[in-house]
Amino acid sequence: MKKQLLTLAILAAATGAMAQSNDTLAKIKSSGSITQGVRESSGALAYTLGNGVYTGFHYEVCANIIKDLRRQLGLSSLEIKYQPVTSANRIPLVKNGTVDLECGSTTNDRSRQKEVAFANTLYVEEVRIAVKANSPIKSIADLGGKTVATTTGTTSVQLIRQNKRASGLEFKEVTGKDHADSFLLLESGRADAFVMDGQILAGNISKSKAPKDFKILPDVLSVEPIAIMIRKDDPAFKKAVDDSIAAQVKSGEIAKLYDKWFMQPIPPTNTPVGLPASAATKAAWASLNDKPKEDYPQQ
Repeated sequence: MKKQLLTLAILAAATGAMAQSNDTLAKIKSSGSITQGVRESSGALAYTLGNGVYTGFHYEVCANIIKDLRRQLGLSSLEIKYQPVTSANRIPLVKNGTVDLECGSTTNDRSRQKEVAFANTLYVEEVRIAVKANSPIKSIADLGGKTVATTTGTTSVQLIRQNKRASGLEFKEVTGKDHADSFLLLESGRADAFVMDGQILAGNISKSKAPKDFKILPDVLSVEPIAIMIRKDDPAFKKAVDDSIAAQVKSGEIAKLYDKWFMQPIPPTNTPVGLPASAATKAAWASLNDKPKEDYPQQ
C-alpha cells in the first residue's frame, strides 16, 4: 500500500509540474515577456523587412493578440521577443517553450495536432494554377501535353496527378530551385503553367514586369488551413488567443488587415498581392474553428 501511495504522489507531482510548464499565461505574467515566432519569408502572411523588422497579415494579428493578453493579465507593459523560425524548427521551438505564439504560415493538420495546438483559422490557402493570360489553358483538363512548373521540394504537381480531373493526362514537369525561379520558367515560356499556393502565385505575378500578362485559373487543387501555432494542452492560453481572434473578426479588424496585406500595395516593393479573400477564408471567419486540413473538402 505504501508503495502505491508513493507512486501516486510521484505521478501527482509530475502532473503538477507538467501543468505549470504548460501554463503560458502564468509564464508571460511572471516574466513580463512573450516570445513571438516570426518567419523570414512566408509571403504576405509573415516576412521580414530586414534589420530585425517583421511584418505581414499574421504578424499584425498576433500583435493585436499580444495587446489583448497584456490587458487580460493586467500588465502595464509586456516585452515582445522575436524568434525567427523555419519550417524545420518551428514545432520543436513551440514544444520546448522557446516560442509562445508562432505567427507564420503553418498548416494545421492532424499529424501536427499530435504535437502542438492551433488557434482558430483566419487564412485558408488554395493550391492553384497560373498561366499566361493568352494561354489556351482554361482548366486543369487542358494541361495534357503541356509543361508544368513547380518548385523543388514541394508536392504541388503531385496534387495534379492525384486530381480526378487530371485522370489520364500526360504532361512534362519542370522544377525551379525556388518560387521566383519557377515563375521565371512560366514567364520565359519554358513552362506553360506554374502550380503553387495561391498567394505565392499572386505575389510573383504582382511583382512581374507585366502582371496583366498572367492569370490564375479558377481550379482549386487543394485547400489548407493556415493557423497561428501554440503549445498543446494549454486550454486557458488557447481560449485567450481565440477570444482575441473572435474580437478582431467581430470588429472588422481581420477583414481590414486582409485588405491591407493582400489587396493594397505592400513593402518593400509597394506592389499588391492582388488576392481577394477566398470563399474558404471567408467561411473560416464566419464560423471560427481549428479544424485540421483533413476535415476540409478537397477538390
